[in-house]
Amino acid sequence: MQTPALPDLAHTAAKPMHWLATAAAMAGVVALAGLLQPRTATATATATAPEQRTTTQHGAPAPAPDPADVEFPLECGGAGTTVAKKASGDLDGDGRPETVAVVHCAAGSGTPPGGIYVLTRGSGAAPRVVATLVDPADRKTVGDFAVRDGVVSATLLGYSSLDVPRCCPDQEEQASWRWKGQAFVRTSGDLARSV
Repeated sequence: MQTPALPDLAHTAAKPMHWLATAAAMAGVVALAGLLQPRTATATATATAPEQRTTTQHGAPAPAPDPADVEFPLECGGAGTTVAKKASGDLDGDGRPETVAVVHCAAGSGTPPGGIYVLTRGSGAAPRVVATLVDPADRKTVGDFAVRDGVVSATLLGYSSLDVPRCCPDQEEQASWRWKGQAFVRTSGDLARSV
């Protein structure tokens, strides 16, 4: 048997003290990494000047309105409402985030028509609906939905006639809304493209 020319390396015969030292070093690295994390990203697409941002009394940015705290203008016959989707961003450039919520009646099955609502919160006030972008009376279902760069965009699904089963929309419309002056202005893509 041939003996190695090199002496045994320390890591080839690790002792419990080596493992404790390694664990302590790793814990230190993890703790340091936790302290050096970047600031949390926000959904606000455009930066506003720090002096224009609304903050709470403790200096933190004002939170976006929570749809759970709002009563939506839907007639659901006692079934309640479901917030299917939501996104936040500063839509009107005032430095405070608004929340856009896609809401429909809690039907349990099928595809109930939905509404798209814009929520805001005044200073210290409860959140409230300030705009209805899609009314459930229009009998549309909301597919893809996003809030980016101050623009709300959605894919609206609908029906060409009463003969089309309510489970299977046969029309698709791309729509977007942007705040201009005192109201949301809608632009549309394909108004009634068949799917």
